[in-house]
Amino acid sequence: MASTSTSGLLIPKPLRLGKFAIETPVVLAPMAGITNSAFRRLCREQGAGLFVSEMVTARALLERHPETLRMITPGPGESPRSVQLYAVDANIAGAAAKMLGSEGLVDHIDLNFGCPVPKVTRKGGGSALPYKHRLFGAIVESVVNAAAPFDIPVTVKMRKGIDDEHLTFLRAGRIAAECGVAWVALHARTAAQMYGGKADWQAIADLVAELAPMGVPVLGNGDIWSAADAIAMMTQTNCDGVVVGRGCLGRPWLFRELAAALNGREIEVAPELFGVSETMYRHAELLVEYFEDEFRACRDFRKHVAWYLKGFSVRNSIRVALAQVSSLAELRNLLDQLDGAQSFPTLIGEGPRGRSTSTRPVALPEGWLNNPDEIPFVNSDEAYSGG
Repeated sequence: MASTSTSGLLIPKPLRLGKFAIETPVVLAPMAGITNSAFRRLCREQGAGLFVSEMVTARALLERHPETLRMITPGPGESPRSVQLYAVDANIAGAAAKMLGSEGLVDHIDLNFGCPVPKVTRKGGGSALPYKHRLFGAIVESVVNAAAPFDIPVTVKMRKGIDDEHLTFLRAGRIAAECGVAWVALHARTAAQMYGGKADWQAIADLVAELAPMGVPVLGNGDIWSAADAIAMMTQTNCDGVVVGRGCLGRPWLFRELAAALNGREIEVAPELFGVSETMYRHAELLVEYFEDEFRACRDFRKHVAWYLKGFSVRNSIRVALAQVSSLAELRNLLDQLDGAQSFPTLIGEGPRGRSTSTRPVALPEGWLNNPDEIPFVNSDEAYSGG
């Protein structure tokens, strides 16, 4: 856990991840459609930490879907190579972990038990799955055992539970710890909250207290929009590190700020619009390398434009054109038209970003809440008939 110096500064300990030491205990949260190797590389260039791939399904991995294999391919110099795995069946999960290990494809596996989107939860996956605690334990144990011969550490990311009436994080945390995971990361919201409301940092503190006697670190996730937020979370909850998701959208330099803050260094002033525009162009270049298709890369980049420019004064015609950009040359021309001397709009730019939704019922398989002790049948979409 973190400690404080005589001057009162937070001094985080490195996170142990098998043979790796994550000196700055900051993890990039896997985000669908966002954390491809291009974005991970952009964030790695800004500061230390661990950068995890987009979630991939165990079944698609075993069937060697080309896009899934592309998603787990690391960027140049990426280490440790981290992949987030999703499964609803222990045998499939274990087989996928064995494949990743035997073919030397990863250095770290993170298990997704936190995704709240309906297409995942209605199949009993993501944040719905820990409610079936025996199934949860079987999946975690299967992956830990399959990864062990290859010295691949396994971690778990989860939410508080399905909703306020069906909280699972304390029991799931204990199960994961007993299975031998390297750490547990908690997004301090329920699935019903999606990405809205306020994250319950007290739940992180409760999980820290629960797992501390077992020697298993806890990472906190939720409402980290600035370096000050990370310091506050670690101070208030005594967690061992933080997981950053939406806070870095349009702000990859947040990792540089976090590294400085957590190591007692002065935080650099946020970039002016010129610096932001150069980061935007670098991001697009990396996407072209990743997709090997300039138009596809620029089309993917479009969703990042509003996040990068949030709070800046930019002519509407340029905003619209940037949201329709189709080539690097076009992007360069538009960025050169911006007033680069504008200071970073801290009050707006360091505020919430990305998806935000109100609490709503969670889509679940029929009868899912009837018996938490049962191990349900494997969802047909996750079935795998291979060896």
